[in-house]
Amino acid sequence: MSKMEVKTSLLDNMIGVGDMVLLEPLAEESFLENLKKRFDHNEIYTYIGSVVISVNPYRSLPIYSPEKVEEYRNRNFYELSPHIFSLADEAYRSLRDQDKDQCILITGESGAGKTEASKLVMSYVAAVCGKGAEVNQVKEQLLQSNPVLEAFGNAKTVRNDNSSRFGKYMDIEFDFKGDPLGGVISNYLLEKSRVVKQPRGERNFHVFYQLLSGAPDDMLKKLNLERDFSKYNYLGLDSATVNGVDDAANFRTVRNAMQIVGFMDDETQSVLEVVSAVLKLGNIEFKPESRVNGLDESRVKDKNELKEICELIGIEQTVLERAFSFRTVEAKQEKVSTTLNVAQAYYARDALAKNLYSRLFSWLVNRINESIKAQTKTRKKVMGVLDIYGFEIFEVGHIVFEQFIINYCNEKLQQIFIELTLREEQEEYIREGIEWTHIDYFNNAIICDLIENNTNGILAMLDEECLRPGTVSDETFLEKLNQICAGHEHFESRMSKNSKFLNDHTLPHNCFRIQHYAGKVLYRVEGFVDKNNDLLYRDLSQAMWKASHNLVKSLFPDGNPTKINLKRPPTAGFQFKASVATLMKNLLTKNPNYIRCIKPNDKKAAHIFTDSLVCHQVRYLGLMENVRVRRAGYAFRQTYEPCLERYKMLCKQTWPHWRGPAREGVEVLLKDLQIPREEYSYGRSKIFIRNPRTLFHLEDQRKQRLQDLAALIQKIYRGWKCRTRFLLMKRSQITVAAWYRRYAQQKKYQRIKSSAIVVQSYIRGWKSRKILRELKYQKRCTEAVTTIAAYWHGTQARRELKRLKEEARRKHAVAVIWAYWLGLKVRRDYRKFFRANAGKKIYEFTIQRIMQKYFLELKNKMPSMSPIDKTWPARPYLFLEATHTELRRIFHLWRCKKYRDLFTEQKKAIYDEKLEASEMFKDKKALYPSSVGQPFQGDYLEISKNPKYQKLSTLVEEKIILADIVNKINRANGKATPRIFLLTKNSFLLADQKSGQIKSSVPLSDLTSASMSAQTDGFFAVRVKEGTPAAAKGDFLLSSDRLIEIVTKLYRTCLSSTKEKINIEISDEFLVQFKQDKVCVKFVQGSPKNGSVAACKRKNNRLLEVAVPSP
Repeated sequence: MSKMEVKTSLLDNMIGVGDMVLLEPLAEESFLENLKKRFDHNEIYTYIGSVVISVNPYRSLPIYSPEKVEEYRNRNFYELSPHIFSLADEAYRSLRDQDKDQCILITGESGAGKTEASKLVMSYVAAVCGKGAEVNQVKEQLLQSNPVLEAFGNAKTVRNDNSSRFGKYMDIEFDFKGDPLGGVISNYLLEKSRVVKQPRGERNFHVFYQLLSGAPDDMLKKLNLERDFSKYNYLGLDSATVNGVDDAANFRTVRNAMQIVGFMDDETQSVLEVVSAVLKLGNIEFKPESRVNGLDESRVKDKNELKEICELIGIEQTVLERAFSFRTVEAKQEKVSTTLNVAQAYYARDALAKNLYSRLFSWLVNRINESIKAQTKTRKKVMGVLDIYGFEIFEVGHIVFEQFIINYCNEKLQQIFIELTLREEQEEYIREGIEWTHIDYFNNAIICDLIENNTNGILAMLDEECLRPGTVSDETFLEKLNQICAGHEHFESRMSKNSKFLNDHTLPHNCFRIQHYAGKVLYRVEGFVDKNNDLLYRDLSQAMWKASHNLVKSLFPDGNPTKINLKRPPTAGFQFKASVATLMKNLLTKNPNYIRCIKPNDKKAAHIFTDSLVCHQVRYLGLMENVRVRRAGYAFRQTYEPCLERYKMLCKQTWPHWRGPAREGVEVLLKDLQIPREEYSYGRSKIFIRNPRTLFHLEDQRKQRLQDLAALIQKIYRGWKCRTRFLLMKRSQITVAAWYRRYAQQKKYQRIKSSAIVVQSYIRGWKSRKILRELKYQKRCTEAVTTIAAYWHGTQARRELKRLKEEARRKHAVAVIWAYWLGLKVRRDYRKFFRANAGKKIYEFTIQRIMQKYFLELKNKMPSMSPIDKTWPARPYLFLEATHTELRRIFHLWRCKKYRDLFTEQKKAIYDEKLEASEMFKDKKALYPSSVGQPFQGDYLEISKNPKYQKLSTLVEEKIILADIVNKINRANGKATPRIFLLTKNSFLLADQKSGQIKSSVPLSDLTSASMSAQTDGFFAVRVKEGTPAAAKGDFLLSSDRLIEIVTKLYRTCLSSTKEKINIEISDEFLVQFKQDKVCVKFVQGSPKNGSVAACKRKNNRLLEVAVPSP
């Protein structure tokens, strides 16, 4: 960037004060007013030195676009208006260029936007670092780890629809070029109590709702789940759905993110099975039972839920049921088994659900770490991002143990914040050669010691109370605190016998109060001991270890019987204290960067700024203390080059260009402005300004000077613009005059030229007309001679014509006279023959005229082309009877031929079958008339298409001509059994209707005849040749409503296949061969029991009687 180029600055167009260090006067009211003013103008970021304050806008703002990323890339921290990208860029450049490990600490209460801030930091770093296939894959895995952890670790609370219920610290590792290599995630204090119980208006963890809303039906069926939230006791129903949140879409996003991070399909399925098991654990209920010895025990009410859970995680039902009902206590070599009452059973169930989910979450974090960890073992640069719960002051009655742990963590963060901030200030002063002065501030080490001291600390006493034999309760723990901590200046309790608090009614008897750095917080001791113990019965852990589910078994290594450890597991407080100590040690090795998140209102609504709520957060975040620490020395510092570039217009010696070193230019500038020497100091590379008023005085002078310079620039510009306009007009006038003179000369030349052309045209016209007159005279003379000659020739021709006509008339007269004479002579000879032949001629003529009239009328009265049309015009004359009948027959034959020509081959085949049926059954079988209007379809069951008959279709290789359901008559009792009747080119088959198994298969060559009655029934018998293999079972007696079609197709197929006809017998009494016996089938008219359907009944061993309804 050249020196003449104008740089933007934090101070340009500033709304309120962009850096709270410059706030004047510094008070809590002005601090809040400045935040509110910037918030109202959509300025949600404000600095306190290098600390960023972020106010949650509860809406989308257009300040995170790729253009914004490029705008803040490689820019000085104070060069542009406050933004989270500026802090992220400063941290990334320090890591990349100065080889300093960085950490970004994001704190604030639930709903303040901590998670979103961490996403923005990671997305910015991902956008500005290097590119490439491997680098992009690493960046994508790091970014996609967020949706997975949010699904399993976030929940909807009254303060935030996507509240993180765990603390997260991520170390992002970079190579020497600044490209990401991988990362490591640490999690702190998952709120696992939310699994079994949620406060009113809040939800369980997101993953439960996402699974039930977004999983496909087959997956839910496999997991033994239903979509209805009300089916599960662990899911709160009053806030099951959240406005603006699509759980189904989020489930698809989470599954995609797990795939990108590196989860295998079987791992994802195993995780969902564990989640389902946790969800169904809440549906297990217990009932009390009394034993013989008088002890109470519990039993599972509904074992179906228990069975489904055991199927999911691969454990024997009896093992888990016993673990819910008994508890085994081991001491040295002894084992004692005791029964659990209903309350203890419910405690064991909830403890198992909490531990199962908590261990699953830790496994997820470790599994993600395996995927995103750096593959190289070379030294790496590290940027840590800490997204952890802020200091919280709840009402009495909320979760107190978790509140105590959270506030302890924030005390440690405040301690390290003050320590690192003061150290950073001191290092900068020493680096710049400025004298360091001691800064008074509140050191909260005494509060941290009150909580974490290994002997007299609250956590140590809580662990001691949990491990103490005998009766242990929250009250005994409070008594111990009162004995040891009563004299501590930051500890208060009514039970401490301190007269100062004996009458303090704001302090209940079962509570104690700690004076934190952010204010006093009241803690109720109820639940401290139980939650610190975090006890899971060994029977349950051993039951889980026995599961065949690999993931569940790996989550409970402590359940391995070969590795039983009688030592009590560490308490929750001890584990968290160790985690915090490790975190603090890690943070002290890195250069810190702070983001303080503030929630503007409790309604989660945009454009609302609640002063009291924000003031409360400003206090417990220690922001005023932070400003005071930063302002204790010098409020503003800036390197010499930007300072000179910004204020050089205030001194004539430095404006417009300073040729010497920048520091000398700043010295000349401040001396010329007569600023008191005590208001600033010169460092090695920076100018330090003590009071913000001095800086604002410089800004005011700069603003006034810029207005003067702007007026000067406007004046010079206007003069230049007028001179430029005059010169342009002058050049334009000369150009216009030259072009006009040229135009005038061209017009004059054009007029002279056009006049010469007109004169020439007139002369040429006169000459042409003169020549034309001469030519016309010559032409008239020639035409006169031609006309006279024509008239003469015409006169000669007419004379000749007249002579020829006279001669022709004479010849014609002779011919006419001769013709008349010959006619007279012929008539005289003809008269004697006329009377003998006149009658015959007249008769023939009359007949010819009558026939002509008959055919013409018949043509106009022809009937339609339909072959079934019986109409025909009436006969007009009796003598035409034979002709009339023959014409009717010929016309009908011709009409039928035309109708047949329209048939397709398929239709012809159908009509051939119908014709065959007519020849066989017409006037013989009473059932025939009802079949005439029904088309023969053949394959009524669609064997090849119907999946029900797929097995049968594979067994029949030939093309199926007919497939229908028939009834096979049992000779023993006359009852009917449904069978599938299949007719192919070479055989017919009978198959079972349900199983599709082929019962009988008979070649068509083995058939001899088919018999049926003349009644309206559908019974028919198919006879088989004696001596053939098919004759062993005898003939077939069948019944079908489509008898006409079945017998017709059977007859035609046999004729086509074997070239032999089978006999069709129609009789009301015929014999049927059943194995070795012949049975007579007799048809009688009567009233069957089932109404209008023919019924078969056995009369004796040799007679089957079929009752046919009367017509």
